[in-house]
Amino acid sequence: MRLVIARCQVDYVGRLTAHLPMARRLLLIKADGSVLVHSDGGSYKPLNWMSPPCWLAERNGDAQLPEGAEALWVVTNKAGEELRITIEDVEHDSSHELGVDPGLVKDGVEAHLQELLAEHVQTLGAGYTLIRREYMTAIGPVDLLCRDADGGTVAVEIKRRGEIDGVEQLTRYLELLNRDPLLAPVAGVFAAQQIKPQARTLAEDRGIRCLTLDYDALRGTESNEFRLF
Repeated sequence: MRLVIARCQVDYVGRLTAHLPMARRLLLIKADGSVLVHSDGGSYKPLNWMSPPCWLAERNGDAQLPEGAEALWVVTNKAGEELRITIEDVEHDSSHELGVDPGLVKDGVEAHLQELLAEHVQTLGAGYTLIRREYMTAIGPVDLLCRDADGGTVAVEIKRRGEIDGVEQLTRYLELLNRDPLLAPVAGVFAAQQIKPQARTLAEDRGIRCLTLDYDALRGTESNEFRLF
């Protein structure tokens, strides 16, 4: 990952146009090719960005650069849209090898919720059956892959606290799973102990069913898994 702190102006040219006037900002260039522009506010969300696949071209010391500019970065995606970063002054420029990320590890409650829901899968609805826990995809494991009473495939994402990021994660899984003719069509269920209103609105707008889980009730559900009678 490359970290650059610079006084810069940012212009996005494409289906939409956006302009950030000259100011001091943090520029992130990730190993996957993505370029993100951050300020010192706004939490984790960048002011502007370009997602991969995209390509960064740097012009330095060019006579045709805008007046007062030290460099011009032009980031282009496959649609021909451009993120143009005009740099007036660089205060810091460093690169760091982060290595392979092990991925997000669920906390104890989330992991236990997954186990409990897999064991009592009919909490999702009458006639539901479990296909597999941690069903692996190219972008990560789906918490539960199930079949509903009509034989349809259902992907379930489980969170302790349901937020927009979780809905986006499930959306990516569904887009991928629905490309598999052996599974499609695949519906989605977003299950959590608490679901924020914004996350519920986004999920329902995308056709994803929301389910609020009662952790204590699930823990108290009698299991028939190892009973003989």
